[in-house]
Amino acid sequence: MFILEKEAHEKLDKFLKDFIQEGYKIKIISLAQKKNKNNKFTMVKISRNGLLSLYFSLIQDLSGRIKFLPIRVSDGSIIERFMHVKVPPEHSDDIVCPSFLELKWAYGCPFNCAYCYLQGTLRLLSTKKRPVVKDIVKVKRHLLSLLKAPLKEPEILNSGELCDSLMYEKSKYSITRNLIPLFEDTITNKLGHKILLVTKSNNIEGLLENSNPKHIIVSFSINSENVFKKWEKGTPHPFLRIEAAKRLSEIGFEVRVRIDPIIPFPKTSWKEDYYKLIDRILSSFTPSRLTIGSLRGLPSTIRETKDKSWIVFLKSPSKWGLRQEYKTRREIYKTIINYMRKEYGYKNIALCKETVQMWQDLEIEWKKCACNCV
Repeated sequence: MFILEKEAHEKLDKFLKDFIQEGYKIKIISLAQKKNKNNKFTMVKISRNGLLSLYFSLIQDLSGRIKFLPIRVSDGSIIERFMHVKVPPEHSDDIVCPSFLELKWAYGCPFNCAYCYLQGTLRLLSTKKRPVVKDIVKVKRHLLSLLKAPLKEPEILNSGELCDSLMYEKSKYSITRNLIPLFEDTITNKLGHKILLVTKSNNIEGLLENSNPKHIIVSFSINSENVFKKWEKGTPHPFLRIEAAKRLSEIGFEVRVRIDPIIPFPKTSWKEDYYKLIDRILSSFTPSRLTIGSLRGLPSTIRETKDKSWIVFLKSPSKWGLRQEYKTRREIYKTIINYMRKEYGYKNIALCKETVQMWQDLEIEWKKCACNCV
């Protein structure tokens, strides 16, 4: 959140004009920050009959620019801004991660990746990591309240932060049947908000039936064959995911790829394994963006995982749990980035949950971060 000064108040007044003209009621809420009760940030509640309340605040982006953005719809149970790191980062060991909107329509995952953070994130639920869909009627109501709002800029809503976005495709709860049509409705979605699907699935039949993919981004998480066999139980083979990504790309979808976590396993052939994976991806289609990351283990994930064999790679504490040593991560990234650039001329590369120092060492501009979720 950003403390309101004169310039910020002027931005706020200008932003609210469109809402007032469309019959929204405005309520300014000043809240004390936890560390300093005398220091106030401002939240704005915007309401209109027939729609749920929207909450906004002035948010800084990675470069420090101020924007007036939605931080949640109603209670935040369905749509809420991901703000779990400091933006913009201040220190070299701070994590670079831009804020984005989560679409929390479901949670859990049918796959059993040993290092999955959902094991820890969802540990207190009776269902644990088992897939659960929320009340679709409620989800649609929250989503419509955002899509109909007279915002200044379109948002990307990440539907796969707490689940695999395509995990319900063979049921009545399918995201392609229930939620994507709302994004495609140009009357409802005048501004052109997009939905981001994040998946390890290759279940794309519902997407292939879509004739208007301009409001859909599909991001496939893919790993090397040996890492897949060792730690990604129940997921489709990486090559099947690449084939699914290729088919969507060919018919006009924006397709992104995440290679995360990159693990130097087995020690004798990990580089060749990832070269093979990159060859398969970039010879099949060109992702609009390719985000890479390394193994990390939050304390809750390490406690909850049953297969702890991957933990031996984690040597260093950090602001995002235990990680591989800095020099190991740097070698991994340089290896992958240099190969993509040299062999394919591919440069749309970003890092996931990495430090300012790492971005700088790899000579990638973190202040203009265009990673998987934005």
